[in-house]
Amino acid sequence: MAAAQQFEMGAAEDSAVQDFLQILEEHRKNCERQGKYVEAEIAKNRLEELREHEENRRREAMRSRQIAERLGVEEAHMLEFQQFNALWDKRMAEFEQKSADLVEAMKERHAASLNEYLRKLQQEPLKRPKFSKELLNLRRIQQTLAKQKDYAEAHKVKLKADNLEAFELEKLRNHHQVRMQSLAEKFKERQSGELTALLKRVQTGREEQKKQRQADLERLLQRYQNVKSELESQQNIERIRTDKFTKFSKKSG
Repeated sequence: MAAAQQFEMGAAEDSAVQDFLQILEEHRKNCERQGKYVEAEIAKNRLEELREHEENRRREAMRSRQIAERLGVEEAHMLEFQQFNALWDKRMAEFEQKSADLVEAMKERHAASLNEYLRKLQQEPLKRPKFSKELLNLRRIQQTLAKQKDYAEAHKVKLKADNLEAFELEKLRNHHQVRMQSLAEKFKERQSGELTALLKRVQTGREEQKKQRQADLERLLQRYQNVKSELESQQNIERIRTDKFTKFSKKSG
């Protein structure tokens, strides 16, 4: 509203000045026709002063208006830049939050499935033992000696067989434990691979977000440069036309 009022006031002032210049020019011509050369000279000098003043006023008004136009472009660009950053900051914050939620959900799911898997492993029974030929042979000897009523010797062989059986059972339990641990580690490795793949996808998405933001920023800056260059070109043409009109007016006067 203020700009419109200022424009109307400027237009009214231009009209009033032009009317006064026209009246003064008619007065100069009348003085010239009537031979009143002293008055004509005064009118001529006054016209030149007023025209010079008017040209300076118009030039200054044009300069002020052009500065205001450039400032308007700068302010519009800064506002757009602030909105751009706010939008992208929000978008990237939402991406990070969503990514964090996905990672946390996977970790919780992994923890639950790992506990369930370990529980099943603990419940898995030992395989039926397959004793060594040496142990089986000692048991046969033990039984043979017992049938022969050689209990003393059968007892000695039994003790030896019992020790060997205990050793082989412990070895079997250790092997079972190692196998369970190996299965648990493989299960954890699969989960770790899934988590690593998710984190990699998150990082890829993060990099894509950054690249898109940079590309959008470059387009915004290029659009600003185009608008700025176009305005500067238009203002330069306006200054050239004003200078030409001023020179022409002086020659005509």
